Amino acid sequence: MLTTFLIKVFVPKPEQPDDPPSRLAYGMLCGLITLAVNILLFGFKLAIGIISGSIAIATDAINNLSDAGSAMITVVGFKMAAKHADAEHPFGHGRMEYIAGLLIAVIIIAVGGNFLKESIVRIFQPQPVDMPHALAYLYGATVVAKLWLLFFTRRVSRAIHSDAIGAVAFDCLADVLITGIVLLSVVAAHYSTLPIDGCAGTLVAIIVIAGGINSLRKIINPLLGERPDPALVEELRRRLLACPGIRGVHDVIVHNYGPNTYFASAHAEVDRDSDLVATHHVLEAAELEIARSMPVRVILHCDPYVTADPQTRLWRQRCEKAIRAIDRHFVVYDLNLDGTPDAPALHFHLLMPHDYPLSHDAISAQVTKALQAHAPRLSVHIDFIPSFV
Repeated sequence: MLTTFLIKVFVPKPEQPDDPPSRLAYGMLCGLITLAVNILLFGFKLAIGIISGSIAIATDAINNLSDAGSAMITVVGFKMAAKHADAEHPFGHGRMEYIAGLLIAVIIIAVGGNFLKESIVRIFQPQPVDMPHALAYLYGATVVAKLWLLFFTRRVSRAIHSDAIGAVAFDCLADVLITGIVLLSVVAAHYSTLPIDGCAGTLVAIIVIAGGINSLRKIINPLLGERPDPALVEELRRRLLACPGIRGVHDVIVHNYGPNTYFASAHAEVDRDSDLVATHHVLEAAELEIARSMPVRVILHCDPYVTADPQTRLWRQRCEKAIRAIDRHFVVYDLNLDGTPDAPALHFHLLMPHDYPLSHDAISAQVTKALQAHAPRLSVHIDFIPSFV
């Protein structure tokens, strides 16, 4: 209920999270609330850690301080990512959100490493932990705040598809586990002389480091240039094929310049015998339609498609059948038919995934054998093109 109230009050058009002002408001709200909650928890847990002498609780407190710093980076990252494109950054500043998430992950790993060292020292040089029951109850109550923050950040992360806020949500989950482990260790320390506090601190630090590495991996992928979401590519293809005059789409390349900000290029097959100006209008209308209906700016390359020659159409159908017998995801395009009726020659491009298990020679031999069943003197030349999607 509190989450819904905050979103309604501070986010304009919350039902349209992909709208840039709404997305910025979501990110700023999430960052500021995360910052406030973690600063309060840091002060509260640090006081309990000092009073009780527990390294595990102190580690948990400093972890909340690092979370507060991460929240500040999130706020700055969203603010900078929302800046409009300019002369130096014509594709916008959307990737700044990924940079913010990267910094968050590095901070989490660094803090975890420092407390891992301190906790290991405490195992070999244990110190007494004195936790009054009242402080134990108060420390356990901090789980409620982190649980609410977990559900709040997860809801925002899913609404605006943000990996940076997703990292914050994961960190909240780790914090809930950390607090539970530390609380159990403090209780157990009253009944044992074993260095339970140092062991709990070590376990907490390992959880923190593992969470940071996981977040780092997720955020580095879009910065390196990961494969785009297949659903996005399929939707782009579907909308392009629905545009009048476009008979096929291939060689799609998609670049991610921030959440819901994509620039793409594709080859669009159009009638070779169509008027040049008419073809230009077809492609331009398709580009405008994609920009209007999707978060994608696409540039289309014209590929002439032979429709009038019945022999070319026939051999294309035979090629597609032979290729799809190997893999239905393969795409045939730029097919040219030369030679004579008795000794035809086919030359075409074949779009296929990277690192396909069959070699080019094996695919070429299999396709040639299938096609020569129709014309024994047929020659086949295939240009193999790796797919970017």
